[in-house]
Amino acid sequence: MNAVDDIVAGLRACIPRLGLGSDVSDLRRLTGGASQQTWRFVATGPAGQRPLILRLEGMRKRAGDTESGIETEARLLRFVEPLGVPVPRVYHVLEAEDGLGRGYIMECVEGETLPKKIFQREDFAEARAGLARQCGEVLARIHRAPTGELGFLRSTSAQEELELEEAAYRRRGMRRPVFELAFRWLRHRVPRRSAPPALVHGDFRNGNLMIGPDGLRAVLDWELVHLGDPMEDLGWLCVNSWRFGRSHLPVGGFGTREELYAGYESQGLTVDREATAFWEVFGTLRWGLICQRMAEAFISGEDPTVERAAIGRRSSETEIDLLMLIDPRLRS
Repeated sequence: MNAVDDIVAGLRACIPRLGLGSDVSDLRRLTGGASQQTWRFVATGPAGQRPLILRLEGMRKRAGDTESGIETEARLLRFVEPLGVPVPRVYHVLEAEDGLGRGYIMECVEGETLPKKIFQREDFAEARAGLARQCGEVLARIHRAPTGELGFLRSTSAQEELELEEAAYRRRGMRRPVFELAFRWLRHRVPRRSAPPALVHGDFRNGNLMIGPDGLRAVLDWELVHLGDPMEDLGWLCVNSWRFGRSHLPVGGFGTREELYAGYESQGLTVDREATAFWEVFGTLRWGLICQRMAEAFISGEDPTVERAAIGRRSSETEIDLLMLIDPRLRS
């Protein structure tokens, strides 16, 4: 049997025991996700057919990785759902007897994650109009989550995140003047926030948001969840790379910062605009460093895929973005 056959066999043994159906069909792997695998399948039972999602652990973590384990991801989905955060419902965390490895089975939320379709579909027009504000509201619900039971998560500060990124950058030995400038700019503007760490999604952006004609339906991919400065999520969402050519709308290419902040503050929390500016520059730099690592992997032959080459070349785009953020005079 191949890997697909193995997964189908495991699901056919597991699904009836969970009461989710009596048979499994139409298994296919979804695109995206470098460290975790996402599979869509259909469970069939007396009540009819139900699409479900299987999340499986992909690559093992390497030293220095900051991703949470896959069981942690499932645990967080269950934790935030009662708080009003739109997430898929987790039905089962895999156990050894399931024979499928590490992962979980969850609800399949229908919608779009591809920015081009979200931007262009006519039936999404009303959703786009309120999406930035809705993102602010949802982020506030995440950030005000009680953290007393979340001690198992990595906790970090802006200073620690900056030091971690710079240390990894210098270990690789490749120097780029704009990145050097960005590190220096950030070192002089690290937020000194006295509030206790909040729950931070860590990758709240286009591609990880399931959108329907009615708006935001689910927040996906909690692999980078941690405790830290909540302004990190707001700054990351405004990184120009997630606007996909619609740079005049800084929030994901679909809204304004004012709409995002209004939604956030409507939930009783406050936006620190200086801190969000820091995190937007930091996020732009972080994405540039990720792109650079992908380019290095392609050039060295470690990962000679077209995807790595295509994403790797985007590091130059982040250099332009960084210069425009650091010196607003360049925007004219």
